[in-house]
Amino acid sequence: MAIEIERKFEVLGDLWRQEVGRTIEMRQGYLGTEGGRASVRVRIQGDQARLNIKAAVVGATRAEYDYPIPLADGQEILDALSVGGLHKRRHLIERDGVVWEVDEFLGDNAGLVVAEVELDSADQALVRPSWLGRELTDDRRYYNHYLALHPYRTWSDADRD
Repeated sequence: MAIEIERKFEVLGDLWRQEVGRTIEMRQGYLGTEGGRASVRVRIQGDQARLNIKAAVVGATRAEYDYPIPLADGQEILDALSVGGLHKRRHLIERDGVVWEVDEFLGDNAGLVVAEVELDSADQALVRPSWLGRELTDDRRYYNHYLALHPYRTWSDADRD
């Protein structure tokens, strides 16, 4: 079984921008609503499309399966079958032996910036950059599937705390 070990954090300020090595534009959509045992998504980045299936659990460790699909199929699935979508820029930052993925959301989720890091083990030591805020790993509101169905711009100030 493929396992993803990932932690998620809010991003503070703009200092992280000085460390960006590469930026990738992404569109993604989900093929089902919340409440199931898995989230199924299609993602387009550049000239590639991928089908991704993740266990619908909150936390750092969960099952994940990821497969390339033809770009035309990915675009058709996004346009015709997805129930919620996201548009974001993923900025890659290499530091202290890990790659940070800083997602700068666009469209209905504009204003939200979240950093994720994939780890080799759940207890791997992590050096936190100064631009990281609170950890969001256990807060389902900051998972992409939730954001696709409940855009950040619709949240009240109380929802953002």
